[in-house]
Amino acid sequence: MITFTSFPVAPDPYLARNDDAADYLPDSDYMDVDLEEESDAGSSKLTCPGESITSSHAFMRGHGTYVENEEVISSVAGLIERVNKLVTVRALRTRYNPEVGDLVVGRITEVQPRRWKVDANSRQDAVLMLSSVNLPGGVQRRKLESDELQMRNFFEEGDLLVAEVQAFFADGAMSLHTRSLKYGKLRNGQLVTVPPILVRRLKSHFYTLPCGVDLILGLNGYIWVSKHVKENEQEGEEGFDAEAVYSNKNDEIDEATRTAISRVTNIIRVLATHSIPLTDTLLLEAYEWAIEADVDLKDLLQEDIGDALIAAVTNR
Repeated sequence: MITFTSFPVAPDPYLARNDDAADYLPDSDYMDVDLEEESDAGSSKLTCPGESITSSHAFMRGHGTYVENEEVISSVAGLIERVNKLVTVRALRTRYNPEVGDLVVGRITEVQPRRWKVDANSRQDAVLMLSSVNLPGGVQRRKLESDELQMRNFFEEGDLLVAEVQAFFADGAMSLHTRSLKYGKLRNGQLVTVPPILVRRLKSHFYTLPCGVDLILGLNGYIWVSKHVKENEQEGEEGFDAEAVYSNKNDEIDEATRTAISRVTNIIRVLATHSIPLTDTLLLEAYEWAIEADVDLKDLLQEDIGDALIAAVTNR
């Protein structure tokens, strides 16, 4: 006669659904770093290679981590992120990983038949099709051979532009578009490059600071700081001025605006050096501190003054 004997099974904390589950999840198994505090400047989320993040009993390891002695440990220097029970670390120094709908700032690198190649700080150049830009005569009109012959009148090598990620090709390259009047060629400003991880995905990436400076925070780590331009009141196709949109000439910029642009760009460089995520509120606080302290433009890049700026902003 065959008999069956049942053996006790160790309870699984992930599958436990009763009140006894708390007995298998001690306080030490929860995250050592508070990931819910979004108001912090980001210093509490920074981690170094080899640093213990949490226990492997309560959380699952993701990219940028490994498990050793039942602990989830960071394998790269970056920011800790959590999605439910999955813990990942985004490396500070990495290429931009695009998603559909992202706002990016790029530079034209090549003009090809019916398309432009764009450097967007990604693993490969992005593509801007001729059919994905605003052309004179209306957005919806058909693109003709004459438009293809005049492509360098719209964008040429070296031009900067702001665009939106529309889709991806089979090889993974980004497909951009500039159909909105908010997008297009950039003028009257200065480009600043920061690690893409420091630019968060927000509702809007267009900001106007009280000092008369416009900011475009590209998710690919390219930030455009320029003279404030009033929004076009005519949003329809009839109000589209091709000469103004695709002009290569900068407007006259007064000395006060030039100083404000340079001060904002230096502040961005200081914040990026200390790996602090960028927001419009943080930049405004740093700008006000620089004005109150009467710090010269060049002095902002000095190490001691930069440390004082970071201390003043993070303590507010």
